[in-house]
Amino acid sequence: MTHTLSIVIPAYNEAATIHHILNKVKAVQLIGGLQKEVIIVNDCSKDNTDEAVLAYKNANPDLPISYYKHEINKGKGAALHTGIQQAQGDYVVIQDADLEYDPNEFNLLLRPILDGFADVVYGSRFMGGNPHRILFFWHSIGNKMLTMMSNMLTNLNLTDMETCYKLFRREAIQSLDLKEKRFGFEPEVTAKVSRIPKVRIYEVGISYYGRTYEEGKKIGWKDGFRAIWCILKYNIWSK
Repeated sequence: MTHTLSIVIPAYNEAATIHHILNKVKAVQLIGGLQKEVIIVNDCSKDNTDEAVLAYKNANPDLPISYYKHEINKGKGAALHTGIQQAQGDYVVIQDADLEYDPNEFNLLLRPILDGFADVVYGSRFMGGNPHRILFFWHSIGNKMLTMMSNMLTNLNLTDMETCYKLFRREAIQSLDLKEKRFGFEPEVTAKVSRIPKVRIYEVGISYYGRTYEEGKKIGWKDGFRAIWCILKYNIWSK
């Protein structure tokens, strides 16, 4: 029986790069004979993302793409909620529309699940020998502090809670009642996944080709404070 990987791509003002990431998604050969289901959610972009996605979809009918649009900007988390709800595959992976993460590494995340060991796999930017672009010291310290704070309350030993690359069995991620509409998605989903009975969570090292703010990076210090709030909220107050 053929299995499918649903690739959820939230997009906001990514007209300049989204065709590049879709080319990479199209090119990767998934292990285990998995097929691809690409789900793009345009979170009311102000640039030509809509035209770019539709042009790519029309030019590449051999890549199954489902396309959804938010009529108002709701945030990355809300775009992920839409994509996750629409997923039909056996497994669901999150892929940003920029070029910071390499779809060729989907297979690294899939291996622990396909080998029967895992239900959820996180791709860590802080472990392994893969390439990592050197960027912001305080940003990396912030990520590590947020991960440590999350770990203290979930009793997990993750090295990169804030990573984009998270892969789930579809029934696991769709069973969660997710609320955070912006960058609070990462700590919320980690807190709620950690409480799934008998869940098996793995972590693998991945590459990271980070962007500067001039190149389009969107997350800032305010999102860090929101992440702290979400770690406390979903591990203590709303547990």
